[in-house]
Amino acid sequence: MQVHYADQFALPLPAHHRFPMGKYRLLRDRLAREMPEIRLTPAAPATDGELALVHSPAYVSSIQDGSIDERALREIGFPWSPAMAERARRSVGATILACRAALSEGVSANLAGGTHHAYRDKGGGFCVFNDAGVATRLMQAERMRTGRGALQVAIVDLDVHQGNGTASIFRGDPSVFTLSLHGRKNFPFRKEASDLDVDLADGCRDDEYIHALERALQELDSRFDPGLVIYLAGADPHEGDRLGRLKLTWDGLEARDRRVFEWAWQRGVPLAFAMAGGYGHRIEDTVQAQVNTFRVAAQYWRRWHNRAR
Repeated sequence: MQVHYADQFALPLPAHHRFPMGKYRLLRDRLAREMPEIRLTPAAPATDGELALVHSPAYVSSIQDGSIDERALREIGFPWSPAMAERARRSVGATILACRAALSEGVSANLAGGTHHAYRDKGGGFCVFNDAGVATRLMQAERMRTGRGALQVAIVDLDVHQGNGTASIFRGDPSVFTLSLHGRKNFPFRKEASDLDVDLADGCRDDEYIHALERALQELDSRFDPGLVIYLAGADPHEGDRLGRLKLTWDGLEARDRRVFEWAWQRGVPLAFAMAGGYGHRIEDTVQAQVNTFRVAAQYWRRWHNRAR
């Protein structure tokens, strides 16, 4: 299974910054030790042209050269540096590669990504560029160039925070279906309208969450026929997350992942996934949640691999 990473471009964050930048390298190290079927590949940076499929050229330039103003940087939550700009491009590049690999192999992943708070002309909530948005537009363009017709993409966002940037980017676009399950009272406090939003009360537990997800996937099935799924597998619904406010157990998170992969597998739809948020009181818990997602993903990748033989 192809997995793409950019954690070698870690941001120089101030002491006590609440974003757990170290989780990406910890995750890569564990996957390298424990899952030999995974092929870890460094991501190339997204180009200006690729980013411009979603983002305004002025915004892309302001990130690249550091001319972005302080207010906009505060909304993102990261200080500007060359490493910040490079990491943002490569995080998008990793999702692009994951989507291409998924379309040929069934399942692939970005070890980071899920930057769903980034809008066309601004970032927010630790998100600089919208990786799922750019990858969606590029996969659609590449499909059209082959003469095989339009590619419909479903973005299934199970980060605990609503994907406001993604919803804004694709509002009114019938070729993309945006689905978000998220905390009702959690960030962002001004939410955008996805094609399907399911808001959950604080303290939501496994059974309620899985029931809501099942109903959401049924509605997605009745309204849309994707040729690709991009899945944001946030670890932050876990009960040990500092910012999540939901109460999913390890078993609940695994059931969530398995339901999404099974839904795509049953329909023969390739699936690329990104890790999105995770802010555990213990960074090891966030990494464990993500490792568990990869264990489920590898099982479904093997199904695709065996079917192709």
